[in-house]
Amino acid sequence: MEFRHLGRSGLLISEIAYGNWITHGSQIEEEAALDCVRAALDVGITTFDTADVYAGTKAESVLGRALKGERREGLEILTKVYWPTGPGRNDRGLSRKHIMESINGSLRRLQTDYVDLYQAHRYDYSTPLEETMEAFADVVHSGKAHYIGVSEWKASEIRAAHELARELKIQLVSNQPQYSMLWRVIEGDVVPTSQELGVSQIVFSPIAQGVLTGKYLPGQEPPAGSRATDTSGGATFIARFMSDEVLTRVQRLKPLAEQAGLSMAQLAVAWVLQNPNVSSAIIGASRPEQVQDNVKAAGVKLDAELLKAIDEIVEPITERDPAKTQSPAQRP
Repeated sequence: MEFRHLGRSGLLISEIAYGNWITHGSQIEEEAALDCVRAALDVGITTFDTADVYAGTKAESVLGRALKGERREGLEILTKVYWPTGPGRNDRGLSRKHIMESINGSLRRLQTDYVDLYQAHRYDYSTPLEETMEAFADVVHSGKAHYIGVSEWKASEIRAAHELARELKIQLVSNQPQYSMLWRVIEGDVVPTSQELGVSQIVFSPIAQGVLTGKYLPGQEPPAGSRATDTSGGATFIARFMSDEVLTRVQRLKPLAEQAGLSMAQLAVAWVLQNPNVSSAIIGASRPEQVQDNVKAAGVKLDAELLKAIDEIVEPITERDPAKTQSPAQRP
């Protein structure tokens, strides 16, 4: 496993992080989830990403049980706040009330005294940014989180939050966006701004919900048991990538993966890690062997010729519009 600094902080995280969006507490049984976490630990992953909203708070509880007994100082545990976690009008957003109540709930479910990174899961347009950042500062100064991050924030929002964080003497070190060969909306504005400010990307969906594995074939029904057939929510998020045009071009990546000595999934994960502003790629898994396969992308260097060949294949199907940041359809 290779490790990278998170932003300009001294914190090192594993290039491959394990995330439990969709899977833990919903798509797979707990024993399978625990097997996947054990597999992640066995291959050297130390960074684990979750959120209070995943599986209606169940995902944090599963992760907490899976990591129980591990040396806490050897792990980096990341969680998030924003989406509704209860029926009340204040059980959502980035108000001081919700942040303070949510961090306590997350720590209880994760069975830990602190998280390494506490992230604003989306920007809250109904709460003053000053209120949000002051609450985050109190979370950090009370020892309940070491660092602050955001997820799917626009460049201007990251800049404003970063300025407030400096004034409040806390470190805003990361953004967690969707990023893959097929979804490159952060490259135009978010990445240049983040590089200037010393903020890293911790990216989700590097395999485009599984599409970049090549297992979905144009003109054919999705394989039984795959995410595209998941009625609990997985199929909703993968739908944008399931056109025959996209699937046909993805098949053309197979010879390039073979040429590089990589599986399709490894190629996809290695591709996002070529971006120097990316500190870690989050992988999810429903089976331990998926973890064992994806982790082999750590430390891989793709040469310029291969990267150019990939671009030539996927450019017609790649989304680059910065306005697609914070798409309402995304809830990872």
